[in-house]
Amino acid sequence: MLYHSFLIKYAEIGTKGRNRYVFEDALVHDIRMKLRKAEGEFSVTRERGRIYVNVKSERYDYDSVVDALRHVFGIIGICPMVQLAGTHDISVLSEQVVSYWRQVYGDRIVSFKVETRRADKGFPMQSGEIDAELGHQILSHFPNTSVDVHHPEIRLHVEIRQFINLYSEILPGAGGMPLGTNGKAMLLLSGGIDSPVAGYLIGKRGALIEATYFHAPPYTSERAKQKVIDLAKQVSKYTGPIALHVVNFTDIQIAIYDKCPHEELTILMRRYMMRIAERIARDRGCIGLITGESIGQVASQTMQSLVCTNEVCTLPVYRPVIAFDKQEIIDLSQRIGTYETSIEPYEDCCTIFVARHPVTKPIPEKMRKSEQNLLPEISEMVDKAVESAELIWCDPFR
Repeated sequence: MLYHSFLIKYAEIGTKGRNRYVFEDALVHDIRMKLRKAEGEFSVTRERGRIYVNVKSERYDYDSVVDALRHVFGIIGICPMVQLAGTHDISVLSEQVVSYWRQVYGDRIVSFKVETRRADKGFPMQSGEIDAELGHQILSHFPNTSVDVHHPEIRLHVEIRQFINLYSEILPGAGGMPLGTNGKAMLLLSGGIDSPVAGYLIGKRGALIEATYFHAPPYTSERAKQKVIDLAKQVSKYTGPIALHVVNFTDIQIAIYDKCPHEELTILMRRYMMRIAERIARDRGCIGLITGESIGQVASQTMQSLVCTNEVCTLPVYRPVIAFDKQEIIDLSQRIGTYETSIEPYEDCCTIFVARHPVTKPIPEKMRKSEQNLLPEISEMVDKAVESAELIWCDPFR
Protein backbone atom coordinates (compact mmCIF):
# COMPACT_ATOMS: atom_id res chain seq x y z
CA MET A 1 0.00 0.00 0.00
CA LEU A 2 1.24 3.50 -0.82
CA TYR A 3 0.91 5.58 2.34
CA HIS A 4 0.60 9.32 1.88
CA SER A 5 0.61 10.34 5.53
CA PHE A 6 2.67 9.57 8.61
CA LEU A 7 1.51 10.13 12.17
CA ILE A 8 4.39 11.16 14.42
CA LYS A 9 4.30 10.03 18.04
CA TYR A 10 6.25 11.69 20.84
CA ALA A 11 6.46 11.02 24.58
CA GLU A 12 8.24 13.47 26.91
CA ILE A 13 7.04 16.51 25.01
CA GLY A 14 3.53 15.70 26.16
CA THR A 15 4.50 16.42 29.79
CA LYS A 16 5.70 19.98 29.17
CA GLY A 17 2.51 21.80 30.15
CA ARG A 18 2.18 25.36 28.89
CA ASN A 19 5.64 25.16 27.26
CA ARG A 20 4.65 22.16 25.18
CA TYR A 21 4.20 24.22 22.00
CA VAL A 22 7.90 25.25 22.13
CA PHE A 23 8.99 21.62 21.97
CA GLU A 24 6.41 20.72 19.34
CA ASP A 25 7.54 23.62 17.15
CA ALA A 26 11.18 22.51 17.55
CA LEU A 27 10.22 18.96 16.57
CA VAL A 28 8.29 20.15 13.50
CA HIS A 29 11.29 22.27 12.46
CA ASP A 30 13.70 19.34 12.75
CA ILE A 31 11.37 17.02 10.84
CA ARG A 32 11.24 19.54 8.01
CA MET A 33 15.03 19.85 7.97
CA LYS A 34 15.55 16.08 7.89
CA LEU A 35 12.99 15.61 5.10
CA ARG A 36 14.84 18.01 2.79
CA LYS A 37 16.93 15.13 1.48
CA ALA A 38 14.11 12.61 1.20
CA GLU A 39 12.73 12.02 -2.29
CA GLY A 40 9.37 13.75 -2.64
CA GLU A 41 7.52 16.85 -1.45
CA PHE A 42 6.09 16.97 2.07
CA SER A 43 4.19 19.18 4.48
CA VAL A 44 4.51 18.90 8.26
CA THR A 45 1.55 20.06 10.33
CA ARG A 46 0.66 20.17 14.01
CA GLU A 47 -2.92 19.71 15.20
CA ARG A 48 -4.29 19.08 18.70
CA GLY A 49 -1.42 17.07 20.08
CA ARG A 50 -0.70 15.35 16.78
CA ILE A 51 2.06 15.93 14.23
CA TYR A 52 1.50 14.77 10.67
CA VAL A 53 3.84 14.36 7.73
CA ASN A 54 1.79 14.51 4.55
CA VAL A 55 3.12 13.60 1.12
CA LYS A 56 2.32 16.34 -1.38
CA SER A 57 3.89 14.81 -4.49
CA GLU A 58 2.50 11.93 -6.55
CA ARG A 59 5.68 9.90 -6.10
CA TYR A 60 8.04 9.64 -3.16
CA ASP A 61 10.58 7.24 -1.66
CA TYR A 62 8.98 5.56 1.37
CA ASP A 63 12.28 4.17 2.70
CA SER A 64 14.07 7.53 2.54
CA VAL A 65 11.20 9.20 4.44
CA VAL A 66 11.23 6.59 7.20
CA ASP A 67 15.03 6.77 7.43
CA ALA A 68 14.91 10.57 7.73
CA LEU A 69 12.27 10.41 10.46
CA ARG A 70 14.23 7.77 12.38
CA HIS A 71 17.07 10.30 12.72
CA VAL A 72 14.87 12.92 14.40
CA PHE A 73 15.27 13.21 18.16
CA GLY A 74 11.92 13.55 19.92
CA ILE A 75 10.07 10.97 17.82
CA ILE A 76 9.23 7.68 19.53
CA GLY A 77 6.97 6.27 16.84
CA ILE A 78 6.43 6.65 13.08
CA CYS A 79 3.03 5.45 11.90
CA PRO A 80 2.47 4.98 8.14
CA MET A 81 -1.14 6.05 7.92
CA VAL A 82 -4.15 6.40 5.69
CA GLN A 83 -6.04 9.64 6.32
CA LEU A 84 -9.62 9.66 5.10
CA ALA A 85 -12.44 12.17 5.00
CA GLY A 86 -14.35 12.38 8.26
CA THR A 87 -17.71 10.66 8.63
CA HIS A 88 -20.37 10.02 11.29
CA ASP A 89 -21.69 6.98 9.42
CA ILE A 90 -20.47 3.63 10.81
CA SER A 91 -21.25 1.85 7.53
CA VAL A 92 -19.00 4.23 5.60
CA LEU A 93 -16.26 3.85 8.21
CA SER A 94 -16.61 0.05 8.04
CA GLU A 95 -16.15 0.10 4.26
CA GLN A 96 -13.02 2.22 4.65
CA VAL A 97 -11.56 -0.12 7.28
CA VAL A 98 -12.28 -3.23 5.19
CA SER A 99 -10.64 -1.60 2.17
CA TYR A 100 -7.59 -0.69 4.27
CA TRP A 101 -7.28 -4.25 5.60
CA ARG A 102 -7.61 -5.76 2.14
CA GLN A 103 -4.78 -3.59 0.77
CA VAL A 104 -2.43 -4.00 3.71
CA TYR A 105 -3.02 -7.58 4.92
CA GLY A 106 -5.17 -9.35 2.36
CA ASP A 107 -5.99 -12.91 3.45
CA ARG A 108 -3.13 -13.32 5.94
CA ILE A 109 -3.74 -15.59 8.91
CA VAL A 110 -3.40 -13.17 11.81
CA SER A 111 -4.93 -12.19 15.11
CA PHE A 112 -5.96 -8.58 15.60
CA LYS A 113 -7.53 -5.99 17.84
CA VAL A 114 -9.27 -2.76 16.89
CA GLU A 115 -8.47 0.25 19.07
CA THR A 116 -10.63 3.31 18.43
CA ARG A 117 -9.97 6.79 19.71
CA ARG A 118 -13.03 9.02 19.30
CA ALA A 119 -11.80 12.60 19.51
CA ASP A 120 -14.83 13.74 17.50
CA LYS A 121 -17.61 13.35 20.08
CA GLY A 122 -20.20 13.95 17.38
CA PHE A 123 -19.75 10.36 16.21
CA PRO A 124 -22.92 8.58 17.45
CA MET A 125 -21.22 5.47 18.90
CA GLN A 126 -18.86 4.97 21.85
CA SER A 127 -15.29 3.76 21.24
CA GLY A 128 -16.01 0.25 22.52
CA GLU A 129 -19.02 -0.07 20.25
CA ILE A 130 -16.98 1.07 17.26
CA ASP A 131 -14.25 -1.49 18.13
CA ALA A 132 -16.85 -4.27 18.19
CA GLU A 133 -18.50 -3.29 14.90
CA LEU A 134 -15.25 -2.83 12.97
CA GLY A 135 -13.87 -6.08 14.39
CA HIS A 136 -17.05 -7.85 13.25
CA GLN A 137 -16.65 -6.46 9.74
CA ILE A 138 -13.02 -7.62 9.50
CA LEU A 139 -13.95 -11.10 10.72
CA SER A 140 -16.81 -11.27 8.20
CA HIS A 141 -14.72 -10.26 5.22
CA PHE A 142 -11.47 -12.05 6.16
CA PRO A 143 -12.15 -15.52 7.65
CA ASN A 144 -8.44 -16.19 8.26
CA THR A 145 -8.41 -13.55 10.99
CA SER A 146 -9.20 -13.92 14.68
CA VAL A 147 -9.64 -11.48 17.54
CA ASP A 148 -7.13 -11.45 20.41
CA VAL A 149 -7.66 -8.54 22.79
CA HIS A 150 -4.62 -9.36 24.95
CA HIS A 151 -1.76 -10.26 22.60
CA PRO A 152 -2.82 -9.49 19.02
CA GLU A 153 -0.38 -9.71 16.15
CA ILE A 154 -1.91 -6.57 14.65
CA ARG A 155 -3.42 -3.56 16.41
CA LEU A 156 -5.59 -1.54 14.06
CA HIS A 157 -5.75 2.02 15.31
CA VAL A 158 -8.76 4.10 14.28
CA GLU A 159 -8.71 7.79 15.20
CA ILE A 160 -11.94 9.63 14.60
CA ARG A 161 -11.20 13.33 14.31
CA GLN A 162 -11.97 15.92 11.68
CA PHE A 163 -10.42 13.25 9.46
CA ILE A 164 -10.27 9.49 10.00
CA ASN A 165 -6.77 8.15 10.69
CA LEU A 166 -6.09 4.45 10.11
CA TYR A 167 -2.77 2.84 10.97
CA SER A 168 -1.54 -0.51 12.25
CA GLU A 169 2.25 -0.23 12.30
CA ILE A 170 4.38 1.85 14.66
CA LEU A 171 8.01 2.06 13.58
CA PRO A 172 10.41 2.97 16.42
CA GLY A 173 11.98 6.43 16.44
CA ALA A 174 15.12 7.77 18.09
CA GLY A 175 13.30 9.11 21.17
CA GLY A 176 14.66 11.88 23.35
CA MET A 177 14.00 15.62 23.02
CA PRO A 178 13.93 17.89 19.94
CA LEU A 179 17.20 19.53 18.98
CA GLY A 180 17.85 23.03 20.24
CA THR A 181 15.60 22.78 23.30
CA ASN A 182 18.47 22.31 25.77
CA GLY A 183 21.28 24.67 24.76
CA LYS A 184 24.59 23.81 23.09
CA ALA A 185 27.58 21.77 24.27
CA MET A 186 31.12 21.07 23.05
CA LEU A 187 32.08 17.45 22.39
CA LEU A 188 35.71 16.35 22.77
CA LEU A 189 35.68 14.08 19.73
CA SER A 190 38.43 11.53 19.21
CA GLY A 191 38.66 8.78 16.64
CA GLY A 192 37.53 6.14 19.15
CA ILE A 193 34.26 4.38 19.81
CA ASP A 194 33.12 6.22 22.92
CA SER A 195 33.04 9.94 22.13
CA PRO A 196 30.72 9.75 19.08
CA VAL A 197 28.26 7.78 21.22
CA ALA A 198 28.55 10.41 23.96
CA GLY A 199 27.77 13.18 21.46
CA TYR A 200 24.77 11.26 20.15
CA LEU A 201 23.38 10.75 23.67
CA ILE A 202 23.65 14.40 24.68
CA GLY A 203 22.15 15.41 21.34
CA LYS A 204 19.29 13.04 22.12
CA ARG A 205 18.50 15.19 25.15
CA GLY A 206 17.91 18.21 22.91
CA ALA A 207 21.36 19.84 22.96
CA LEU A 208 23.00 21.21 19.84
CA ILE A 209 26.53 19.86 19.39
CA GLU A 210 29.85 21.32 18.33
CA ALA A 211 33.07 19.31 18.53
CA THR A 212 36.79 19.75 19.18
CA TYR A 213 39.38 17.33 17.82
CA PHE A 214 43.05 17.39 18.90
CA HIS A 215 45.37 16.71 15.99
CA ALA A 216 49.13 16.12 16.37
CA PRO A 217 50.89 16.20 13.00
CA PRO A 218 53.17 14.58 11.97
CA TYR A 219 52.51 11.99 14.69
CA THR A 220 48.91 11.64 13.60
CA SER A 221 48.07 11.39 9.92
CA GLU A 222 45.65 13.30 7.73
CA ARG A 223 43.71 10.05 7.48
CA ALA A 224 43.21 10.13 11.26
CA LYS A 225 41.80 13.63 10.88
CA GLN A 226 39.51 12.53 8.05
CA LYS A 227 38.30 9.67 10.23
CA VAL A 228 37.14 12.17 12.86
CA ILE A 229 35.46 14.31 10.19
CA ASP A 230 33.62 11.20 9.00
CA LEU A 231 32.53 10.43 12.57
CA ALA A 232 31.26 13.98 13.03
CA LYS A 233 29.22 13.66 9.83
CA GLN A 234 27.75 10.37 11.00
CA VAL A 235 26.72 11.82 14.36
CA SER A 236 25.33 14.90 12.60
CA LYS A 237 22.74 12.72 10.85
CA TYR A 238 20.99 12.85 14.22
CA THR A 239 22.24 16.11 15.75
CA GLY A 240 22.24 18.36 12.70
CA PRO A 241 25.38 19.92 11.19
CA ILE A 242 28.38 19.97 13.55
CA ALA A 243 31.05 22.67 13.65
CA LEU A 244 34.29 20.71 14.15
CA HIS A 245 37.26 22.63 15.60
CA VAL A 246 40.56 20.91 14.72
CA VAL A 247 43.25 21.94 17.22
CA ASN A 248 46.95 21.47 16.53
CA PHE A 249 48.16 19.88 19.77
CA THR A 250 51.67 18.83 18.75
CA ASP A 251 53.71 21.50 20.55
CA ILE A 252 51.81 21.05 23.80
CA GLN A 253 52.18 17.27 23.69
CA ILE A 254 55.92 17.46 23.02
CA ALA A 255 56.39 19.95 25.86
CA ILE A 256 54.54 17.69 28.29
CA TYR A 257 56.50 14.67 27.06
CA ASP A 258 59.85 16.45 27.47
CA LYS A 259 59.29 18.23 30.79
CA CYS A 260 56.83 16.21 32.87
CA PRO A 261 56.87 12.74 34.52
CA HIS A 262 55.94 10.15 31.92
CA GLU A 263 53.48 8.31 34.14
CA GLU A 264 51.45 11.55 34.24
CA LEU A 265 51.46 12.18 30.47
CA THR A 266 47.89 11.18 29.72
CA ILE A 267 46.32 13.07 32.62
CA LEU A 268 48.31 16.22 31.90
CA MET A 269 47.37 16.08 28.22
CA ARG A 270 43.73 15.61 29.16
CA ARG A 271 43.90 18.64 31.45
CA TYR A 272 45.15 20.84 28.62
CA MET A 273 42.61 19.41 26.21
CA MET A 274 39.85 20.32 28.64
CA ARG A 275 41.22 23.84 29.06
CA ILE A 276 41.40 24.40 25.30
CA ALA A 277 38.01 22.84 24.60
CA GLU A 278 36.44 25.03 27.29
CA ARG A 279 37.91 28.20 25.79
CA ILE A 280 36.57 27.33 22.35
CA ALA A 281 33.25 26.31 23.91
CA ARG A 282 32.82 29.67 25.62
CA ASP A 283 33.69 31.53 22.42
CA ARG A 284 31.03 29.51 20.59
CA GLY A 285 28.26 29.94 23.17
CA CYS A 286 28.41 26.39 24.52
CA ILE A 287 27.36 25.86 28.13
CA GLY A 288 28.98 22.48 28.76
CA LEU A 289 31.61 19.97 27.64
CA ILE A 290 30.95 16.37 26.58
CA THR A 291 33.39 13.47 26.84
CA GLY A 292 33.16 9.75 26.18
CA GLU A 293 34.79 8.74 29.47
CA SER A 294 33.61 5.62 31.29
CA ILE A 295 34.71 4.92 34.86
CA GLY A 296 37.66 2.54 35.00
CA GLN A 297 37.84 1.80 31.28
CA VAL A 298 41.44 3.03 31.05
CA ALA A 299 43.95 4.59 33.46
CA SER A 300 42.90 8.14 32.60
CA GLN A 301 39.28 7.32 33.44
CA THR A 302 39.52 6.19 37.04
CA MET A 303 37.51 8.31 39.45
CA GLN A 304 40.74 9.89 40.73
CA SER A 305 41.75 10.74 37.16
CA LEU A 306 38.39 12.33 36.45
CA VAL A 307 38.81 14.52 39.52
CA CYS A 308 42.10 15.75 38.09
CA THR A 309 40.66 16.58 34.67
CA ASN A 310 37.54 18.16 36.12
CA GLU A 311 39.64 20.47 38.23
CA VAL A 312 40.69 22.64 35.28
CA CYS A 313 37.12 23.25 34.05
CA THR A 314 34.50 25.72 35.16
CA LEU A 315 31.87 24.59 32.65
CA PRO A 316 29.96 21.41 33.57
CA VAL A 317 31.34 18.22 32.00
CA TYR A 318 28.74 15.75 30.73
CA ARG A 319 29.80 12.09 30.54
CA PRO A 320 26.74 10.20 29.30
CA VAL A 321 28.52 6.81 29.00
CA ILE A 322 30.13 7.09 32.45
CA ALA A 323 28.47 3.88 33.73
CA PHE A 324 28.37 1.93 30.46
CA ASP A 325 30.60 -1.08 29.97
CA LYS A 326 32.50 -1.36 26.70
CA GLN A 327 30.11 -3.77 25.03
CA GLU A 328 27.15 -1.49 25.73
CA ILE A 329 28.99 1.39 24.07
CA ILE A 330 29.93 -0.81 21.10
CA ASP A 331 26.33 -1.97 20.69
CA LEU A 332 25.08 1.61 20.61
CA SER A 333 27.82 2.72 18.20
CA GLN A 334 26.78 -0.07 15.84
CA ARG A 335 23.15 1.01 16.07
CA ILE A 336 23.88 4.64 15.21
CA GLY A 337 26.37 3.76 12.47
CA THR A 338 29.68 5.02 13.89
CA TYR A 339 31.34 1.74 14.89
CA GLU A 340 32.92 0.75 11.57
CA THR A 341 34.53 4.17 11.20
CA SER A 342 35.70 4.23 14.83
CA ILE A 343 37.66 0.98 14.45
CA GLU A 344 39.57 2.13 11.37
CA PRO A 345 43.31 1.76 12.22
CA TYR A 346 44.24 5.44 12.36
CA GLU A 347 45.48 6.53 15.79
CA ASP A 348 44.65 9.85 17.42
CA CYS A 349 47.00 11.95 19.54
CA CYS A 350 45.93 10.28 22.80
CA THR A 351 47.17 6.89 21.62
CA ILE A 352 50.49 8.14 20.21
CA PHE A 353 51.89 9.72 23.38
CA VAL A 354 50.99 7.13 25.96
CA ALA A 355 52.95 6.11 29.06
CA ARG A 356 54.01 2.51 29.64
CA HIS A 357 52.91 2.67 33.27
CA PRO A 358 50.36 5.48 33.59
CA VAL A 359 49.31 6.69 37.01
CA THR A 360 45.85 5.43 37.95
CA LYS A 361 45.32 7.45 41.13
CA PRO A 362 46.69 10.89 40.31
CA ILE A 363 46.66 13.66 42.90
CA PRO A 364 45.59 17.14 41.76
CA GLU A 365 48.35 18.84 43.76
CA LYS A 366 51.01 16.76 41.99
CA MET A 367 49.46 17.54 38.61
CA ARG A 368 49.58 21.25 39.33
CA LYS A 369 53.21 20.93 40.44
CA SER A 370 54.16 19.07 37.26
CA GLU A 371 52.50 21.77 35.16
CA GLN A 372 54.89 24.30 36.67
CA ASN A 373 57.60 22.66 34.53
CA LEU A 374 55.79 23.96 31.45
CA LEU A 375 55.88 27.62 32.43
CA PRO A 376 56.08 30.19 31.00
CA GLU A 377 55.78 28.89 27.44
CA ILE A 378 52.60 26.85 27.96
CA SER A 379 50.25 29.85 28.07
CA GLU A 380 51.46 31.02 24.68
CA MET A 381 51.14 27.50 23.29
CA VAL A 382 47.53 27.26 24.50
CA ASP A 383 46.69 30.67 23.02
CA LYS A 384 48.20 29.64 19.69
CA ALA A 385 46.32 26.32 19.69
CA VAL A 386 43.00 28.08 20.30
CA GLU A 387 43.58 30.87 17.80
CA SER A 388 44.82 28.61 15.00
CA ALA A 389 42.08 25.98 15.31
CA GLU A 390 40.67 24.98 11.94
CA LEU A 391 36.89 25.08 11.60
CA ILE A 392 35.30 22.35 9.49
CA TRP A 393 31.54 22.26 8.91
CA CYS A 394 30.35 18.64 9.08
CA ASP A 395 27.04 18.13 7.33
CA PRO A 396 26.02 14.61 6.25
CA PHE A 397 24.21 16.00 3.22
CA ARG A 398 27.17 17.96 1.81
